[in-house]
Amino acid sequence: MSNEAILWIVFNVVVAGLLFLDLKVINRHAHVVTFREAAVWSVVWIGLALLFNLGIYQFMGKQKALEFLTAYIIEKSLSVDNLFVFIMIFAHFGVAPKYQPRILHWGILGALVMRFVLILAGVQLINAFHWIIYIFGAFLVYTGIKMGMTGEQKIEPEENALLRLFRRFLPFTKENSGENFFVKKGGVWRATPLFAALIVVEASDLVFAVDSIPAVLSITTNTFIVYTSNVFAILGLRALYFLLAGVMGMFRYLKTGLSVILCYVGVKMLLMGVYKIHTGVSLGIVLGILALSVLASVLIKEKKEDEL
Repeated sequence: MSNEAILWIVFNVVVAGLLFLDLKVINRHAHVVTFREAAVWSVVWIGLALLFNLGIYQFMGKQKALEFLTAYIIEKSLSVDNLFVFIMIFAHFGVAPKYQPRILHWGILGALVMRFVLILAGVQLINAFHWIIYIFGAFLVYTGIKMGMTGEQKIEPEENALLRLFRRFLPFTKENSGENFFVKKGGVWRATPLFAALIVVEASDLVFAVDSIPAVLSITTNTFIVYTSNVFAILGLRALYFLLAGVMGMFRYLKTGLSVILCYVGVKMLLMGVYKIHTGVSLGIVLGILALSVLASVLIKEKKEDEL
């Protein structure tokens, strides 16, 4: 059995065990996730990712470990932008804080399946048609510029195409029924606003994956590295949401930093045929951009309307 095969087995066993523990033990009953609980779980998920990265170093070597770490940080940082969307979705559908973990849990499970399919497709496309990497690069540069030029993001959940499709074939209630996604009324099963929120969360993650997966593919096209780095970033997304939900407004330059990162990885892909940037350099650049955006958010005070 190859070293990579061993890591695949270890990875899947660990992830399956943690998801079972999360759903059936720790979050068996709906509750409001406290800042302390979110902080502890954020440390746990990051710690597990770093421990797994150590395993990659031991079994696959320094280069693959560096690729995993860089891909993980890129995916983790880009996922922060998705948290703003989650906040707006929950507010729109009136999802109480104690039911938000349930939506995010099932949303993450759906995201894992979607990511696996998209990553396989992306890697196969690049292996079969190498020139498509330049299309991915141009797309990332365009997305980064668009993100940097766009102001505060606005979403209209009711206009979501996937939700509208579900509404055509499935009756919905206007009121929530606890943590239930479905409720029986008048002898007919109806979906609750909680299920509608889950649909929009899944749809938003699909859109997010279209941006983030090509960014990770700029670091490596190794399916194992791309998928595991994505999964570890996604698994820690729920804890990160409850950790940052109350303070994300403070990091107003983070979105600018993320747009620069997207532009950088896009340019990196476009230059692959001419000059290959070392993964260690990319890791330093990504960390530097994140640090500068957070530092700028803290040091530069936002001007109030009466000061303009």
